[in-house]
Amino acid sequence: MAAPYSRILDLAKVQCRIFSLNFNPQRLRLGNKVLRQRLRGPTLAEWYPKKAVSFRDLQDSYKPLGLTMFDEAEDDREEAIQIAKLRGKGRPKKKRTAAESRSAKKKK
Repeated sequence: MAAPYSRILDLAKVQCRIFSLNFNPQRLRLGNKVLRQRLRGPTLAEWYPKKAVSFRDLQDSYKPLGLTMFDEAEDDREEAIQIAKLRGKGRPKKKRTAAESRSAKKKK
C-alpha cells in the first residue's frame, strides 16, 4: 500500500528542515547548486603574484619629505614624446568645443 502524496510531502518538508535544505516540491530551478559551491575568488586571487613596489610608489612616499628622485625611464619616455612632437608624430590636441572639431571645419 502506497503512502498518500501529502504524507510524502510532509516527510520531505521535515527532512529538509532537519538537514538545512531548501524545500522545493515543484522542482523549480533556484540556483542552490551554484550557491552551495565554495567561492572561487580567493583561489583566483592567490594565482596572481602580489604587486611589487614600483619606483613611482617610492617617489610618492618621499615627496612629503621634500625629497625628489630621478627616474631615468620616465625621463627617457618624456624625451621620446618631445622628439615625436617635433616630428609631428605626437598625439593630437584635444578639441575643447564643437567648433574646433574636424567635422565642423569641413562644413564651413
